[in-house]
Amino acid sequence: MKLTRRTALAALASAATAPGWAQPSSSEVAKIVVGFPPGGASDVAARLIADRMRGRYAPSVIVDNKPGAAGRVAAELVKNAAPDGQSILLTPGSTHTVYPYVYKKLPYHPEKDFIPVTMACSFDFVLAVGPKVPESVRTVADFVRWCKANPQDAAYASAAMGSLVHFVGAMFAREAGIQLVHVPYKGGAPAMQDLMGGQIASSFLVMGEALPHLKGGRLRLIASSGAKRSRLLPELPTFREAGLDLDLQGWFGFFVPARTPAERVDQLASAIAHAQASPEVAAGFAKIGYDVPPAMGPRAFAARVRADDERWRNIVKLTGFTPEE
Repeated sequence: MKLTRRTALAALASAATAPGWAQPSSSEVAKIVVGFPPGGASDVAARLIADRMRGRYAPSVIVDNKPGAAGRVAAELVKNAAPDGQSILLTPGSTHTVYPYVYKKLPYHPEKDFIPVTMACSFDFVLAVGPKVPESVRTVADFVRWCKANPQDAAYASAAMGSLVHFVGAMFAREAGIQLVHVPYKGGAPAMQDLMGGQIASSFLVMGEALPHLKGGRLRLIASSGAKRSRLLPELPTFREAGLDLDLQGWFGFFVPARTPAERVDQLASAIAHAQASPEVAAGFAKIGYDVPPAMGPRAFAARVRADDERWRNIVKLTGFTPEE
C-alpha cells in the first residue's frame, strides 16, 4: 500500500485504539495551553485539535489561553505543571528553536524542561509588498532591482525585533545580495497597517496572515519560503524557483513537561494524530493558512526540533543579532 500523509496519520492514530491503550480516568481534564489570546491562529489550531481529542485522550480537553511575552509565559506555566500529561503546550517552534538565541534569559530550558510530542501544523512565509512598491514589481527579480534602485525605500516590517520574520527577511536580503532595512513594530497589526497603507515597502508574512488581505489588491505576494509551492497558493513561486538558496518553514508543536511518562506521551501523540486525520481539521487549518504535516511521533518530532534549533542558531549568528534582554 502506498504510504500517504493520510494513511500515515491514520496508522499513528490507530495506536490509540489498540488494546494496550490506557483509558483516562473520568476525573481527568487535559489543558492545551496557548501563549496567545483567543481568536488568533494558534488558538484556532488548538481548538480544532482539542475538539477531536475529547473522549479519546481525556473526557474533557480544554484550551487555556495564557498570553504574554510572545509565548514565554505559557511555556513557563507548562514547564512547572505536574508531569502527568494533563498540561500540554501548543506553541510556535520559535519558543524552542529561536528564543534561546534572541533572549539572554529564558524562564525555561527548551530541551531539559519539555518532551516534544508531535507537530501540530506547519506554514510558509511569503514576501509581501504594498502600495509603496510599483505594480510592475511582480517577481523576486523585479523586487531586487527595485530595492537596488530605491535604497532609501528598501525596508521590511516585522512584528518585533528577534522574531522569525526578522530573520527570514535578513536571510532573504543576504541571499539576494541587497540592503533591506529591518523595521520592527510593536505587534503584527501595526506592521500590517503600515504595509497596506504604503508607509513601508514589504514584509515577510506568515502565509495565513496574508491570505485575508489579498482580495483588496493592496497587498501583493511575490514568492513563498517553502521547499515547494503551497497547495494554498499553487500559483505563487518559491524563493528557490527564483534562484535563491532559501527554504524556511515555521510550525506549531505540542510539548509536555519533562518526566511525563513515555506511555502518556505516546497516548497523546496518538490522540493528536487521530484528530489530524480528520478532514475537518485539515479544512480548518487551510482556512488559517496552515498545513497538516505528515504523521510524526515523539522521536521524529524531537529530531526535527533539534535540527531546527541548529538551523535557527546558525541563522541568528549569520545576521549578527545581539540579544537585548
